[in-house]
Amino acid sequence: MSTHISVPPQLLLERILTLEIVRVTERAAVSAARLRGHGQEKAADQAAVDAMRRELNKLPIEGTIVIGEGERDEAPMLFIGEKVGLNAGPQVDIAVDPLEGTTLCAKNMPGAIATMAMADGGTLLHAPDVYMQKIAVGPGYKKGVVELDASPADNVRRLAKAKGVDAAAITVLVLDRPRHADIISGVRSTGAAVRLITDGDVAGVIHCADPDNTGVDMYIGTGGAPEGVLAAAALRCIGGQMQCRLILDSEEKRERAHKMGVADPRMIYGIEDMARGDCLFAATGVTTGSLLSGVKFRKDVIETETVVMRSVTGTVRYIKAEHRQLEKFHLD
Repeated sequence: MSTHISVPPQLLLERILTLEIVRVTERAAVSAARLRGHGQEKAADQAAVDAMRRELNKLPIEGTIVIGEGERDEAPMLFIGEKVGLNAGPQVDIAVDPLEGTTLCAKNMPGAIATMAMADGGTLLHAPDVYMQKIAVGPGYKKGVVELDASPADNVRRLAKAKGVDAAAITVLVLDRPRHADIISGVRSTGAAVRLITDGDVAGVIHCADPDNTGVDMYIGTGGAPEGVLAAAALRCIGGQMQCRLILDSEEKRERAHKMGVADPRMIYGIEDMARGDCLFAATGVTTGSLLSGVKFRKDVIETETVVMRSVTGTVRYIKAEHRQLEKFHLD
């Protein structure tokens, strides 16, 4: 008696896309990894962008880039509003950071990743490329356990109480920037520890979702708004809480935000405000970090490690791949 597995048509494409977006971030990571340690931030970013665009345009989707490469880095763009895909299939919003941690890649330091998120059309926040205040914690806490407008010290104490530990047992991840001096001193005033990172706040936020393995309980700080939306998409899949606010400190930024549909410039966004509906998130390691292994170039094999997540099922897959058909990583 023959048996067969049937997948409802509406799920078939989504399941296919789960693997397809892995291919997109793998290609971007490999292209960027060829320039690890060469000190060429823009060239590495350009290589990742070109590879990501090439792969996105092979997908059976009507895709719109809603979070793209930004003006702030003066980087080559997968620009906001760009259409990608074969113009056939579901309408999807796409957020990309083809090389998060351009400096990490240029210096061959840990933690550079190629990352993207894909969601139902019209469900990702169209955020301008400005800075954003962020606070995030992992799953398992009642809503509002930490708040963006509370002081760093107060948030540490609230999280410690909710976790049932002393403040000294809490570790907060913060981008190492002069602007974060008050946050760092506020956290340390409670007896809590600060872990500083030089770049990469998408990965930074994701660390909060698995404190048992990463040792990170909370993320606080100001970073790019595009990275905030990508991180929100990841947290939608794996659980956790996040609050963010755009920093619109000039008339020009407020005008840009207004044109992208931001009605209230002071609004505090939760995860669902930034990533609604079903979404997929993928990240491939470029340089080895605490989240993912970097690309390894062997004699006849290229090895990659990718995490891919889906919000509707809460499934998180780690995919270690060995690529033997190396022509697919061609350089155009």
